[in-house]
This record gives sequence, C-alpha cells and structure tokens, in this order.
Amino acid sequence: MGTASPHDVTRWLRAWGNGDESALEKLVPLVYGELRRRARRFMGRERVGHSLQPTALIHEAYLRLLGGKPVDWRDRSHFYALSSRLMRQILVDHARSRGRGKRGGGAMTVCFDEALMGPAAAPDLVHLDEAICALAETDERKSRVVELRFFGGFSVEETAQVLEVSPQTVLRDWRLAKAWLQREMKRGDREPSRALEGG
Repeated sequence: MGTASPHDVTRWLRAWGNGDESALEKLVPLVYGELRRRARRFMGRERVGHSLQPTALIHEAYLRLLGGKPVDWRDRSHFYALSSRLMRQILVDHARSRGRGKRGGGAMTVCFDEALMGPAAAPDLVHLDEAICALAETDERKSRVVELRFFGGFSVEETAQVLEVSPQTVLRDWRLAKAWLQREMKRGDREPSRALEGG
C-alpha cells in the first residue's frame, strides 16, 4: 500500500488519534502519495471534464478527517478504508450538489466494472451509492467489499486484511455483490431485493 513503513504510519496514526497534533505533520507525507494514487485511480473512471480533481478530493477528505471526531486508529489499512469511505461520500455529495437528477438527467457516470455493467451501461454515482446503501442493509460486509475495492482501489489481499477475512471470502463477496448491484441498477426504483441476506 505505498512506500511508507506500515509501522511508522500506524505509530503516527495512533499518536494523532490520541491527540498529538504534531503527529499529523509526520503522517501526511507518509500517506499523501498513496491517497493520491487511490483518488487518481478512481477519478480515472469519471467522465472527461469532471469538475472535481484527485487533489481536491484528497484535500476534502483530509478536511473531513480533521473536522470529525477522533478515531481510534488500528493501522494504516483502517486509515485507508476510512479515507475510501470519505471519498465515496464526497463524490456522491458532489454529484448531488451539481443539481443532477436522481436517475439520469446528466448524472455523473462511473464505470463500475466492465464485467458488471458493460461499457454502454455505466451507472450514475448517486444511483450506485443508493444501491450500495441498500446492499448494506442486507449484507454489510459485501457493501464494505464494494466500497474498499471500487472506491478505495484496495486489492483483494488488502480488502481481506481490513475486513479480517480470507481473500477467498473477499472474492466470493465481490462476485456476489457485483451481481446484486447489477440487478439493482437495472431495477431502478423498485423495491431492493433481499437476495444476499445471510449470504
């Protein structure tokens, strides 16, 4: 997950979480490059001319981290996972604030996965977020797999580490979650399926 030592990142995260503001000065250079890589990877899926750039996305996530309540950081994977969640929220908030319709109407589109949606059927980000939230109601772990893999750019192994499951479980969850989301994205406004409940 980058060139910084996992031990150093974890040490400064914990110090920052315990109220040491100077730890943040040491932490930012260690994590900035990795955050930028993840943001750039995700923003590469956006339409050309998107008004939010990777640097702005990172800075907004950083401000939200600073403005939020203190976090009891476990390790750098925990940090990147929370950062991924914040980036997802920022992008969805940005799409909504641009006055785009809930379903289409110029909504920001993202290519979720070629195998999932196909190049001609990229979903809008607001609709995708709603589908992920519906998935979380029935299977929180599968929604976290989508969040980490899609929004955070986590590998299967990194996702497994954050969720404390095996890589095989991540692959199974990812496959099932993509199938579920594909169906939900096609269904539109109809009642979400409970197909993954207990899965």
